[in-house]
Amino acid sequence: MELPIPDRVTAGQILAKAMENYRDRQDLLVLALPRGGVPVAYELAEALHAPMDLMLVRKLGTPGQRELAMGAIASGGIRVLNDDLVSYLHISEETLEQVVAMEQKELERREQAYRGDRPRPEIEGKCVILVDDGIATGATMRVAIKALRGQQPKELVVAVPVAPADTIETLRNEADDVVCLATPEPFTAIGLWYVDFGQVSDEEVTKQLAKAWAKGSWKGVGSMADH
Repeated sequence: MELPIPDRVTAGQILAKAMENYRDRQDLLVLALPRGGVPVAYELAEALHAPMDLMLVRKLGTPGQRELAMGAIASGGIRVLNDDLVSYLHISEETLEQVVAMEQKELERREQAYRGDRPRPEIEGKCVILVDDGIATGATMRVAIKALRGQQPKELVVAVPVAPADTIETLRNEADDVVCLATPEPFTAIGLWYVDFGQVSDEEVTKQLAKAWAKGSWKGVGSMADH
């Protein structure tokens, strides 16, 4: 794939071409990591004729350098920490818990803003494709995998346009399949590999979800928080 990628929509379309073998599977479910993963996932779900929903995860940003993830949390109290980074930066338990509490609040706000009263989709027995606009440390994707594993999906697939090669190798040990279009080095940051990497707003997420849900036919009954 040619870099830089024009935008997230194009990234989703190119990703869909690389994943044609998944098209029209009856057990398929595409889950976007908001907010940046939503435009990518929308294009992928559309091309694969699959329902789309959200996987809400919050990165635990390092104090003073919030883009550097020292871990991540997901609905249902799931947590993954980068123990090496926490130790190296001498981050105290108190500081860590403060960051967790702040991100938990934002997780709940987004859940309400995006989903309202709509139930979460059933995961058990599904082939779930987790989508983001790129991966750096892999913390958010790893916590998403961990949160979903407890709900007995048939398969867990990670699909991203760009990521560092070492992160992809780590994820191959945790997901059933990993599809990544490019692994440029040195990686530095996801945004470097896009022409347009503007922030995706809550309004855009809600609008694309409404479009996806209007087309979808799945019946959501389970709750990630139950597992």
